[in-house]
Amino acid sequence: MPSTSTILIADDEESIVELSKLYLTKEGYTVHTARDGQEALDTARRVKPDLVVLDLMMPRVDGWEVCRRLRKDPRLSGVSIIMLTARDDDVDKIVGLELGADDYVTKPFNPRELVARVRGILRRAHEAPDPDAAVQVGDVRIDPAAREVRHNGQALALRSQEFELLKALALNVGKVMTREALLTQAWGYDYLGESRTVDVHVAALRARLQDTGIEVQSVRSIGYKLVERQPAQTAQAAQAAQAAQAAQAAQAAQAAQAGAG
Repeated sequence: MPSTSTILIADDEESIVELSKLYLTKEGYTVHTARDGQEALDTARRVKPDLVVLDLMMPRVDGWEVCRRLRKDPRLSGVSIIMLTARDDDVDKIVGLELGADDYVTKPFNPRELVARVRGILRRAHEAPDPDAAVQVGDVRIDPAAREVRHNGQALALRSQEFELLKALALNVGKVMTREALLTQAWGYDYLGESRTVDVHVAALRARLQDTGIEVQSVRSIGYKLVERQPAQTAQAAQAAQAAQAAQAAQAAQAAQAGAG
């Protein structure tokens, strides 16, 4: 891991900040600190860190809101985030991960554990996937070189922009992507204030993926992520598709009878 990586530690507990800074600095990281959420946002915009260690319970702006704003900022949406929580509460962890955090650490923690988590996340972040390599997500294979998508070996018909959108999501599978980031990666231009086109194309892509084992999930106020469906969800999707096909067949039959009459 390059020692030039920059870490921002945001926590209102002085002892945690200083101890974490000491261990991370020894590892060769450049470390900045913030004592409340607003200072964390201001510092992140100024130094553009590679990773933020973010406490949930901070004054002025809490950690959840800081995470939300970082993920919505086109300049910072790709930053890695480790959340610190004082409670061993699954709700805190789930909410944090849904907002776009990469990992969490429960207080009190061993600073060596934090260093290991930081090292692992930054290593993965620097291992950028080959944009032309085929990607397998569940039972769907996306092949950028051939510009084709297959579900259990069967080709899926996607329009050009739907393919680019799916490719961008698949290269970041499981990670929340903002609309701005999707505009940049799938459309190839910087965010200019209009993100409605992303929502429209996501709706179309969801329809194309309805019978597969993957789906595009919405993350409120932030963007979207590509995930594998749970078995129960896949069965429900298949039943819904069958019901829709049956309804269409019934309508066609009624129309044919009306025409014959």
